[in-house]
Amino acid sequence: MRRQFIAGHLDWVLLTLLWHGDAMTSAPVDLMTLVENYGTDEKCREALMHLRWPKGITCLRCGHDKVTPVSDRKVFDCNSCHYQFSVTVGTMFHDSHLPLTKWFFITYLLTESKKGISASQVYRMLGKKSYKTAWYLCHRIRAAMVEAQRPKLGGTVEVDETFIGGKQRGHQHKVGHPECKKQVVIGIRQRGGALRFFHAEDVKSGTLAKYIKENISQDVDVIMTDEFNGYPKALHDAGVLCEHKTIKHKDGIYAIGDIYTNSIESGFSLLKRGIIGTWHKISAKHLQAYLDEMCFRFDNRKNRYLFRDTLLKMLEAEHVEYRELVKDMVA
Repeated sequence: MRRQFIAGHLDWVLLTLLWHGDAMTSAPVDLMTLVENYGTDEKCREALMHLRWPKGITCLRCGHDKVTPVSDRKVFDCNSCHYQFSVTVGTMFHDSHLPLTKWFFITYLLTESKKGISASQVYRMLGKKSYKTAWYLCHRIRAAMVEAQRPKLGGTVEVDETFIGGKQRGHQHKVGHPECKKQVVIGIRQRGGALRFFHAEDVKSGTLAKYIKENISQDVDVIMTDEFNGYPKALHDAGVLCEHKTIKHKDGIYAIGDIYTNSIESGFSLLKRGIIGTWHKISAKHLQAYLDEMCFRFDNRKNRYLFRDTLLKMLEAEHVEYRELVKDMVA
């Protein structure tokens, strides 16, 4: 017992001496920095501790700031309530058998790959041991990318819709029909600002109104759309009574001065290149997860600390169970 106490005390002293900042919080991380600075599980764990407890480790149950490392167990024991915890408890890393080095590596690739990275590619990079593990890993990282609270968009906002899915054979069913494999994606983008994608049931004015009301401020300056006849009623029903300008794509006109929807169209283009060139096939059940990933990466494309910020979100996000991801899933 005395030997374990001394070992734990020495671990605490060493931990205190090392608590002088971390390279991840002071400088952007590139691939070479990742390999050099986070090449071991211990270095990754230390980085997570700095991110989760920038002012020092506190008990996750009672908040007490006096904790003792438990020798050889990678956990801490609270001196007050004696609750034992690790840096990964209650996070997206919780209950994972993968080394943290692999978590860091795949997270970096997922944040820095403009069109994303597929589970098949991750499976090959991890040594072709388990596709299930690679798929589950990617979805946990995506789940952390969801923005819980997003401010409403203002200024000049573009709204458009597109359809995801392969070509239909035989009778062409309309979107919303059980036999139609096309999925509706509604896109909203503030010029010079955020991009948002939504997997919708249809493109009826009521559906459009729902997403417009939830994401666009009522004091927006102007809304740009194409000539689709569902938008005027949708804007009225959403209570957005600003100026509404349209561009007639059917007439081959794509811009008249500042009247265009090219900004949201470029977002759709990036999404479709990701589907065709990277993911290849996406189930309808998880389409929104891929849309959220694309928006998160697009909105943070100029963020030099994107890898660090993604790790922070993974520390804050709730753990995702595999059984929930595959429940009632249709490929």
